[in-house]
Amino acid sequence: MEFFVKIYEYFIFFYATSLILSYLVLAIFSFIAINNYKSYNTDIDDEELLSSNLAPGISVIAPAYNEEKTIIVNVKSLLTLNYPLFEVIIVNDGSKDKTLELLIKEFDLVEAPFAYVEKIKTKPYKRTFKSQNPKYEILTVIDKENGGTKADAFNAGLNASVFPYYLNTDVDCILARNTLTKMIKPILNSKVRVIAVGATLRMSNNCEIEEGIITRVRPPKALIPRFQELEYIRSYLLGKMGWELINSVPNVSGGLGMFDKEIAIKAGGYGADSHAEDMDMMTRMAAHMMNNRLDYKIGYIPLSCCWTEGPPNVKILSRQRTRWASGLFQMFTDHRKILFNPNYKRLGLITFPYIFIFEFLAPIIEALGILFTIFLFLYGYINWSFAPLILLYSYTFAIMISSVVIIWDQMTFKYYNTTREVLTLFVTAFIEPIIYHPMIMFFSLKGYYSFITSRELAWGTMTRQGFETEKKEGDADNNNPNDFNSSGGENNQKNSNLLERMREKKLSGEVEQIKT
Repeated sequence: MEFFVKIYEYFIFFYATSLILSYLVLAIFSFIAINNYKSYNTDIDDEELLSSNLAPGISVIAPAYNEEKTIIVNVKSLLTLNYPLFEVIIVNDGSKDKTLELLIKEFDLVEAPFAYVEKIKTKPYKRTFKSQNPKYEILTVIDKENGGTKADAFNAGLNASVFPYYLNTDVDCILARNTLTKMIKPILNSKVRVIAVGATLRMSNNCEIEEGIITRVRPPKALIPRFQELEYIRSYLLGKMGWELINSVPNVSGGLGMFDKEIAIKAGGYGADSHAEDMDMMTRMAAHMMNNRLDYKIGYIPLSCCWTEGPPNVKILSRQRTRWASGLFQMFTDHRKILFNPNYKRLGLITFPYIFIFEFLAPIIEALGILFTIFLFLYGYINWSFAPLILLYSYTFAIMISSVVIIWDQMTFKYYNTTREVLTLFVTAFIEPIIYHPMIMFFSLKGYYSFITSRELAWGTMTRQGFETEKKEGDADNNNPNDFNSSGGENNQKNSNLLERMREKKLSGEVEQIKT
């Protein structure tokens, strides 16, 4: 028995150590990637891009299922995006509430003839709505039968889109006005074809929102969304930016991501039954490029361009994370040939193995570890000189990583106005490993079980609270996230070669495409 206890102790020690080392490496990579971003982001001036007639067109696609509480504010947010050539496509995925009725009333919509070409198979398309008000001419609403997943709705939006790039987002998200401008830059700057670009997400809970525009950023007051705020900052600023440096970004969030539409369609679109549509889509596109021996890049920017409404309580969080975990299991099942496959280079030998070992297997290892620890305790095999050190070792490192990310984020971007707001995140970092992390572990196991037992997990089941619009007293120094840029408020330098860059990438012909 002592032999197995020793094996267990060393396994946990080396597993935790390797995880910690990977975080340190990603932190270093992230620091380099953010500095690189700051340097190249100044190459193209926002105003020059906005005034250019060579800016590539972008289709903004947002699926909606039972979103009556947030749909109007969200669509207004999308319509106020600052970019010279874009369209907004809302896909009503068979909503059973008043989502479609509210859209028709608010934006003066009527049924209109539309050349809907089914490049990707979806649940049946019903009809298209366009506005009678010229102010909303860029808005298109697609009405279709419910497909059971967000992926099916995204595919319908792809079928309806007309521009060469598309931005996927959710109807519980509020986007900064400069989102399209910021996210198209990695595509214009790269000599290699960029197939996707992601950006940082934060919680919209307790932020101030007026007419679809965030006017004041705050960390959530409620504990569950605040845990998610910290989790998102750590995941995007440290994780995704670190992976970006070595071109191994595992996924671009379904809440906000820009994609090359041609590659997305050639890769087969989103898996219609996928509950991890973001990672599934990214895997499909990367695999397509490697199967055809084409060079590609996946970009990420450290700016917060999107604020999403986080689950306000444990019940709704459980639904969300159970679905995500089930989708992760599904993704490894569908793309199992990629794991440890040298033919898929970084994807098969770095990205997939990392996610499999440190994300997919982590909840299972933790749960077995807890059960084994209970067994050791009952039979008196606990190594009391070793166990507390391991516990303190892991807990201290978790707090250190979160604290460094909070400081780094505030020093670089300064999204929060007051010291008190920043301190609330530090307090959250101390209790996250004790309260939030065990919940996520349990919900992940629940998701795995749901996938194995083939239980259906419908999307759109999160009960929306609606966006807060009331302005709080004492906020004299309100910040506006739509004015943030990569240098923390510094003006970008102009680049006289912008038009030549676009010509070199053969984007000039794209502006001739029909808008509506």
